[in-house]
Amino acid sequence: QVQLVESGGGLVQAGGSLRVSCAASEPTFSRYAMGWFRQAPGKEREFVAALSGSGGRTSYADSVKGRFTISRDGAKNMAYLQMNSLKPEDTAVYYCARALRGSGPYYRDFDYAYWGQGTQVTVSS
Repeated sequence: QVQLVESGGGLVQAGGSLRVSCAASEPTFSRYAMGWFRQAPGKEREFVAALSGSGGRTSYADSVKGRFTISRDGAKNMAYLQMNSLKPEDTAVYYCARALRGSGPYYRDFDYAYWGQGTQVTVSS
């Protein structure tokens, strides 16, 4: 059972930057695709960004394209989401997830087998 733990969330002003991290309990990100999702209050969980198992392909939601960057460090069992030019509408709980397979990237949540507990990101206007 892979365990994922997010960290790095917090409060930031609009226009600012934040990097959220995801630590895996075992080496997994270098073999499987992974992704970031978010859920704002009163809304359904939505796709944010994804990385293929090879690390060579990425996918981003249109709302974050050009502002967010997904990455990983397989040697450290870590994944990251760098968020720049943050907007109040980016406020949400951010979740990392590890996919069922090693190809991808995947933007649908049912393609993912393991999820973290989430980290809150709040962007003030």
